[in-house]
Amino acid sequence: MLAAAGQSTSAVLLELGLVFVGLAVLSRFARRLRLSPVPLYLIAGLAIGAGSPVGLRATDDFIEVAAEIGVILLLLLLGLEYTPAELSESLRANAPGGAMDLVLNFVPGFAAAFVLGWGFEAAFLLGGVTYCASSGIIVKTLGDLGRLGNRETPSVISLLVIEDLVMAVYLPVAAAIAAGAGGLSMVGTVAVGLAALGIAWLVAARHGNALSRFLFSRSDDVLLFSVLGVALVIAGIAEGLSVSAAVGAFLVGVAISDETARGAATLLAPLRDLFAAAFFVFFTFQVDAKTIPASLVPALALAVVTAATKYTTGWWTARRNGVGPAGRRRAGTIFMARGEFSIVIAALAAGTAINPGIAGLASTYVLILAIAGPVSTRFVK
Repeated sequence: MLAAAGQSTSAVLLELGLVFVGLAVLSRFARRLRLSPVPLYLIAGLAIGAGSPVGLRATDDFIEVAAEIGVILLLLLLGLEYTPAELSESLRANAPGGAMDLVLNFVPGFAAAFVLGWGFEAAFLLGGVTYCASSGIIVKTLGDLGRLGNRETPSVISLLVIEDLVMAVYLPVAAAIAAGAGGLSMVGTVAVGLAALGIAWLVAARHGNALSRFLFSRSDDVLLFSVLGVALVIAGIAEGLSVSAAVGAFLVGVAISDETARGAATLLAPLRDLFAAAFFVFFTFQVDAKTIPASLVPALALAVVTAATKYTTGWWTARRNGVGPAGRRRAGTIFMARGEFSIVIAALAAGTAINPGIAGLASTYVLILAIAGPVSTRFVK
C-alpha cells in the first residue's frame, strides 16, 4: 500500500511540475510577443484535456479545485479595486448598457437554437451561453496588458458585474430546466439567491469598514490567511445558495478597504497568478477536442455574430461614459471573450435529454471567443 501511495505521489508531483514548467514557457513566449498568456494557456488545456492522448490523470482533481480558487482570487482582487459607493454609482450609470448587453447577446443564441431545429429549453440554455462574457479571462487580460487603470475599464467591469448578477437569477432557472424541475422549486431557488445577494451587498456597503478593521494585521501571514479564508468561506456559502462563488468573492473584495485592501492585494497577487493559470488550463481541459470538427461551422458563425454584438455593447457603454475612440475600441474587443458561465451552462445541458449537441457547440464557441477576445484587444491601441 505504501509503495502504491508513493507511486501516486510521484505521478502527481511529476505532472504538476511539468504543467508549471510548461506554463512558464508559454508565459515567457507570450511576453516576447507582448500578448496576454491566456490564449496560450487555453490552447495548452485543450492539448492535454479530454480526449487527448497526453491528458493528465493523476492531477485532474487538484487542477479542478485550483481552477475554482483561481477564479475566486481573480474576482476578489478585482473587488479590492472598488468601494461600495464607487460600485453603486458605476452600476447605476451603466444599467442601460447592461440592458443592451442582455438583449443583443442573449437573442442570437436563443434564435440559433431554433434555426438548428432545437426546442425552447435548448434555446434558453444557448442564449445564456452567448450572453455572458468571461470575468476571469477579461480581468486577467486587463492586468496582463496594464489596462486596469484605463478610463474604459470601469465601464467594462460594471457590465461584467451586471452580468454576474443576472447569472445569479439565470443559473438556478437553467439548472431547473435542465433537471426538469417544477416552477415552484425554480422560484424558491431564485428567491434564496437574490436574498443572499442582497444581504451580502448590505454587509459590504454598511459594515465594510468594520470588516476591514477586523481582518487587518501588521503580520503578512495573518492578513493573508484572514482575507483568503473569509473570501473562500463566503464564496462557498454563495455557491451553496446557487449564487456564483465568484460574485461572493467579488463582494468580499468590495467590502474591504484602505490599508487592509492594499496589503491584501500585494500578498494575494502571486497566488492569483498561480491559481488563475490553473483555471485557464482547466477551462479547456474539459473540452473534448474530438467534438470540435462537428460543431465548428455553427460555432464559428455564432461567434462572429456575438463578437460583433459584444463589441457594440462595450463600445457604446464606454462612449456613453465619455471615453475616447481608442478606449471605446478597447472596451469592445476585451468584452468579446466568453468563459466560465458559458461552460457551466453547457455542462448543465450535457447528459440531459434536451439536446446532446449543445455541449459540443457551446464548448467550441467558447474556445473560439476565449482566444479571439484577448488576442484582438492586444492590437487595439
